[in-house]
Amino acid sequence: MEQTKKTIDNIIHANVMLQKFWSNANGWAPSNAASLMSKSRLDRQVSLSKALHIWLERESLSEGELILAWANLGALVEGTLKLFFSVYLNDYLQSGRIETDKNGFPKLPDIVSLEYLKVLMDKETRFEKHWSNFVGDVQKYRNAIHAYKDRELGDQGAFYSFVQKYYSFIKEVHSRLPYPDGYDFILH
Repeated sequence: MEQTKKTIDNIIHANVMLQKFWSNANGWAPSNAASLMSKSRLDRQVSLSKALHIWLERESLSEGELILAWANLGALVEGTLKLFFSVYLNDYLQSGRIETDKNGFPKLPDIVSLEYLKVLMDKETRFEKHWSNFVGDVQKYRNAIHAYKDRELGDQGAFYSFVQKYYSFIKEVHSRLPYPDGYDFILH
């Protein structure tokens, strides 16, 4: 449990640093990407990261609490992928693989679904296949939020394991983002 608490603190730190840099990336990121990220709610990634502590407060989570815990983690994973594709917005727009709205305009990363992000990630050469599997597993458990239908829920131990994996995932994403020379923040 202490290791998971430390991991959550590291996740909070990572999302604080990502939010500080990328929510004000004017002059560094291309103007369209900087504009998209400046209006994106990266501060909510920080808040959702802090909310992970809620799921450590109880020795045993009820099914309802476990469903909400997975929804919390799923929102973080989705937000991290949206940040990645927002930073690489020009590549995203030129990929020829993006969805369009009913008027034929490209759907930007801030409005596409986690499923669509996972499909893009599968085609993205910057990520190893196991990360797509991780996203798919989190998505599967997160979808238990649609509680009326019987869905696999996992257990508390699996959730804690995936929190650990999310920290590895956020470090992977961070390592693939461009930063100015001499700028970097360390993730442990």
